[in-house]
Formats: sequence, structure tokens, C-alpha cells
Amino acid sequence: MWDFSIGGALGMMGRTLPFILMRIAVYFGITLGYILVTGAGAGIGWGIGGFGDAEFRASTTAWGGFAGLGIFGAVMYWAREYILYIVKAGHIAVLVELIDGKPLPQGRGQIAHATATVKERFPQASTLFLMDQLIRGVIRAISGLVRGILTVLPIPGAQPLAGVVSAFLRVAVGFVDEVILAHAIRNQSDNAWMSAREALVLYGQNWKVMLKNAAWLAIIVYGLGFLVFLVMLAPAALVVYLMPGAWAAGGVIFALLFAWSVKAALLEPFAITCMMQVYFKTTDGQQPNPEWDARLEQMSGKFRKLKERALGAGTAPASEPVGATTG
Repeated sequence: MWDFSIGGALGMMGRTLPFILMRIAVYFGITLGYILVTGAGAGIGWGIGGFGDAEFRASTTAWGGFAGLGIFGAVMYWAREYILYIVKAGHIAVLVELIDGKPLPQGRGQIAHATATVKERFPQASTLFLMDQLIRGVIRAISGLVRGILTVLPIPGAQPLAGVVSAFLRVAVGFVDEVILAHAIRNQSDNAWMSAREALVLYGQNWKVMLKNAAWLAIIVYGLGFLVFLVMLAPAALVVYLMPGAWAAGGVIFALLFAWSVKAALLEPFAITCMMQVYFKTTDGQQPNPEWDARLEQMSGKFRKLKERALGAGTAPASEPVGATTG
């Protein structure tokens, strides 16, 4: 059915508890920040609404809440590369060492050790972030190839099926980019770009195994995330009730934020750990297939960009825009 060990993944999460606690603090802190800033915006709107009638006050409260939500969302957009660098990549680094059977320091020492490992491989957060964006683009191209295969099969209704499969794969491959980063961190080469290129070729030549397991994990993670959303509707509604003007849309939004924080703090590292198990086991002893290298170079501009950096053995300048290439 699937090729990962749920018990093994949970065991590794337990052994990296300092990072799990840090993820909980970061992602639940982000959710709290959304709630506080949104509440402040709704409160300001409610106050402004005092200059008009009840309908005007309800409108200004809603607009204030949405403004607060948008402002904090913009702040988090700019902070995303540092979250990837400090939280996600650090956790990946210690998981890699666990899979390789290396001893880990305990407590805060584990976080410091992982941070030093990441900084050794990626001196700048912007370098890791750019690599991650290029990797995502290549993975999307591989998923598009799968959809293309389905559309040419002589099966009635294959095109609608391909659309459904493509939408599902866009969700499932969200766990894969960090597995490619894990290979780049695991590989002791001085050229992390070359390691990422090799990892993507290995992923491409094993796409059936990888996407099958990613699909199972998507079902597990998003199924549990939906249950969390349902459970959190009641406390989220209470939070909204306590806000000025009882912002009606806030209950669903805050429940979604709570579910997202559980997914990001607990469910995502579980899925990534499972995918790392599958990837390292499947690709163990394999060499990158030149045909897949050529295929990826032909169908993905982001792979060509990553390959250029790999062959140049340089680091990406921090000022270069991430979206400069096409996938």
C-alpha cells in the first residue's frame, strides 16, 4: 500500500522533540499573531463605525478585520524564507542524521547543531529559498508530465480524470521539495546545487513510487487537518464572539488558521519524515539517469536554471528575483 513506516516516522519525530516544540511555538505563534492583528483591525473598524449607523459599523468592522488579516499576511510573506531556513531546514538536517544513524545532541543543543549544519551548506537564507523555489518548479513539471501521460491514454474520460489527478498531485507534491533539500543537505559535496540537481533526477526516474507515497500522505495529512478544522470551529467561534462587532467570517478563518498551524507544526514533519524514508530507501545505490536529466532540462526552465548554478558551482545572489524563470 505504502512504503513508509508510520511508527518509524513518529519515533524520529520524538527524537527531534526540540524541533517539534520549536515548530509548535513558531506556527501557533503565527496563528496567534493573525488573531491579534485581525482583532485589532476589527476593533479599529468597529470604533470608526461608531460615526455611522449599525450597518456602517458592521461594514467597517469587517473591512478592519480583513485589513488586519492582510497586513499580517504580508509580514509573513516576507518572513517565509527565514522560516524555511531556521525551522524547516534545521529539522530536515537532524532528520537526515537520524536516518543515517548518527548520534544527536539533546535539548537546545540539537537546534544549534542543526542550524550550524544548514549554514555550512547554505550561508544565506536567500540561497536556500531560491533553491527551494526552483525545486518546486521542477516538481510541478514532473507532475505535469504525469498528467500528460494520462491525457494520451486511450481511456474514456481520461482528460477529466487527468484534471482531477493533476489537482491532487499539486497537493501531494507539497511534501517533496523538502525531501530534495534533505538530499542536498545529506550529500557532503561542496556544490549543493549539483546535489539538488541529482536529487531531482533521482526523483524523476522514481516518480511512480514517490508520487504514490506522496498521495497516501496527502490523504492522511489533509484528512487529519480537516478533522482539526472541524474540532476548532467551536473555539474559533468563541474567539470571534469576544471580538468587537462579532466578525461573522472570522470563525471559519480562525478555524482554518488553527488547522494550518497543526498541519505545519505536527503533520508536515511527519509527512516529510515518511517521504525521506521512501526516497532514501528507493534511491539507495542508484545513479542519476542521463535520459531523465535531459528530459527535465527540456521540460523545465527552473531545472535549467538550477543546472546552470550547479555547473557554475556558485551561490545564488540574494538580490535575484525568485520568479525569474519559467517552469
